[in-house]
Amino acid sequence: MLPRRLAAPASTWERDVDVVVLGSGAAGLSAALACRPVRSVLVVTKDVLSAGSTQWAQGGLAGVLHPSDTIENHVRDTLAAGAGLCDEAVVRELVTEAPKSIRYLMRLGAAFDPEHGGTDIALTREGGHSHNRIVHSGGDQSGAEVQRTLDESALGAGVDVMARAFALDLVMGTAADGQRQVVGVRIGQTNESGALVSVGTITARAVVMACGGYGQVFASTSNPPAVTGDGVAMALRAGLPVTDIEFIQFHPTVMWRGADATGQQALVSEAVRGEGAILYDAAGERIMEGVHPQEDLAPRDVVAAAISRRMAEAAAGVDDHVYLDATHLGERFYERFPSITAACREIGLDPATDRIPVAPAAHYACGGLRAGLDGRTALRGLYAAGEVTATGVHGANRLASNSLTESIVAGTRVGRDLAWELPDAVRPDPDIQAAANDPMAAPLLHPSRLREVRSVMSRHVGVLRSAESLASAAGALGSIAHTLGTGNDTAEPSRRSWEGTNLLTIATAIVAAAQARTESRGCHRRTDFPERRDVWRTHLDVALDATGTIDVTGTPRGS
Repeated sequence: MLPRRLAAPASTWERDVDVVVLGSGAAGLSAALACRPVRSVLVVTKDVLSAGSTQWAQGGLAGVLHPSDTIENHVRDTLAAGAGLCDEAVVRELVTEAPKSIRYLMRLGAAFDPEHGGTDIALTREGGHSHNRIVHSGGDQSGAEVQRTLDESALGAGVDVMARAFALDLVMGTAADGQRQVVGVRIGQTNESGALVSVGTITARAVVMACGGYGQVFASTSNPPAVTGDGVAMALRAGLPVTDIEFIQFHPTVMWRGADATGQQALVSEAVRGEGAILYDAAGERIMEGVHPQEDLAPRDVVAAAISRRMAEAAAGVDDHVYLDATHLGERFYERFPSITAACREIGLDPATDRIPVAPAAHYACGGLRAGLDGRTALRGLYAAGEVTATGVHGANRLASNSLTESIVAGTRVGRDLAWELPDAVRPDPDIQAAANDPMAAPLLHPSRLREVRSVMSRHVGVLRSAESLASAAGALGSIAHTLGTGNDTAEPSRRSWEGTNLLTIATAIVAAAQARTESRGCHRRTDFPERRDVWRTHLDVALDATGTIDVTGTPRGS
């Protein structure tokens, strides 16, 4: 049984604000900034402000900024990458707003790189894009610049921050018309090591969920340690379905540091291929030639699948990585990609003269909590923005560098709308959530068992999947869930046990959805159903039922 609430002691403190924002990346800080100074805003982050994925984004933001490019081009590229599951109207909204969002960041003080030897903003190209439309900063440190800009702007505007505060579960109330409404969130405050210090309740007129994705459900990922799917798991426990959770984008070129490397791995930005780098196998044969018209700049799902197939062939006896050759850039590589240069030097490589060993790794969650670009969800009082959502922009596979853009656009819209108008104030229902022995709060996953969950997911639910591998994953995860709290596995409430429990919940949901979708589309590739099937041009929802079981809803069209 998966928990319907995270186990934690009773609340001992309370706080009330107009708006509470869960998460401190681009989406959360954009929302918080746009709310101020009209509303009192509290940003809750389980670590420190810059611990999420935004800080690590290398590529940049996508937007039509050059006269030779058009909104229609950007829409078409996004729809093509999304493999039939994008919402065209939402894509068009985002693409239209994208240039404004970039100029907005510049007005806030973001410094984007100028053209080489010029003063105009530099634009580069990444996989799936037909034109140069990616702005970047510090070569490959775009996310860090966005994070810095939003950190300074939000704090300067009077946004309050509660650090080392883990969002456990949503607090519900009942509005005057009898409808359920989110009225706050339970918080577990921890110390620097993640041990529990206290539990409290924050009440608010609006809760904005901007908790990011769930890359840490896999053993190898480009995501930092904090990206553990807390928002998606929280939504499931609140009774909300999540959409398209099986579509996890694996970045094709994450630096390969050895067969035993796990956790966050160094990303080798798609912009390196945008500058002309080529993928080769260990035998020196090109990988993408003849695979796709855009070859090495094909959409990420295409490139990741091609690399995985080539690794399975074990060219020259090498089955766990391939090579990215950017040596044509010579020493210009150092200036254009300083972070990647540093990562190469850590393993004794010179990217100006050496090919870089790479392999696909979990990178971005295309699915999540269904929400509009205005952040509205199916639950009154709950708003969501960023990677935690499924807005219809990304479909079955995200177009490179659309994510930071979406976070800025959606987060700003949410915050602006809440500055204009808040939901009615509603009191929390009687606090049945507070007791540590709540029967709906199943035992927590012991931190020592999280390695098993990640290993199962990477081994059986990676770039290439099958009925057999997914059945193995479902059995292994079911066994882990069945033994929660037994023997020596009893886990005390802490950041690590809450994160592990959230990841077990998400892993189970991913496997269930992947089993149901009997086709290959976008990021979801099944070797037993290798073709895209038009009957599956539909979304799948997963939900957590009252017994703690994952249910999948959604059937092939025409069935």
